[in-house]
Amino acid sequence: MREKLMRLQKLLAAAGLGSRRHIEEWIRDGRLTLNGRLARLGDQAGPGDEVRLDGSRLQLDAPVPGAHQLLLYHKPVGEVTTRQDPQARPTVFERLPPPRNGRWVSVGRLDVNTTGLLLFTTDGALAHRLMHPSAEVEREYQVRVHGTLSAQALRALTTGVKLEDGPARFERVEPLPSTQQRSAHQHWYRVVLREGRNREVRRLWAAVGCEVSRLRRTRYGPLELPAELRPGTWRLGSAAELAALEQVSRAAPSG
Repeated sequence: MREKLMRLQKLLAAAGLGSRRHIEEWIRDGRLTLNGRLARLGDQAGPGDEVRLDGSRLQLDAPVPGAHQLLLYHKPVGEVTTRQDPQARPTVFERLPPPRNGRWVSVGRLDVNTTGLLLFTTDGALAHRLMHPSAEVEREYQVRVHGTLSAQALRALTTGVKLEDGPARFERVEPLPSTQQRSAHQHWYRVVLREGRNREVRRLWAAVGCEVSRLRRTRYGPLELPAELRPGTWRLGSAAELAALEQVSRAAPSG
């Protein structure tokens, strides 16, 4: 038996995804699709239907009252990780759906030219713990650099170099497969570090004479950038993913 249908804006509002008026604006602007076609005012749907906002599938189950939310976003080049920008550049918050309670807090930042995984949560305390240096939560990046990495430079990157705000190092530096190398002068690496100082990845490479030409974050703690997320799209995180972040934020750092 087919589940009971309701107006699309009522269904999404009941799932905590925004007010009916806000959702009607999404429909008018052509941002919502229903089962693969553009949604229209008057459409009816149920929890089993596929509804997408800007290409990202929405979770239509009714929210647990008072529960915090998690959102995974694939940040593109050109967006800044602030709510407002004096230079009027687009911000990451402009693409996000409204949370059912509170407001989205970004877990760290990515600079305007860095792409990849950016996490948001309505749990400000969790965001603070994840970002605090004492938590030592791993961040993983794919980086393309100009220049040749000598054995001495590699040792320096993993044992420590002096930056203007103190010593820093990568936990790991691994060359990516040669199939990703497009030029003899540019090389791709996977790097992992346990803190998130301003432009730290770029500054570490600059300290050993290499310039970063592309940078993408692929993992934050236990969560990886979902393969299906295109730049500029998002998906809501699951309860299990939120619990995994909660666990790593409270784990004592090793070593």
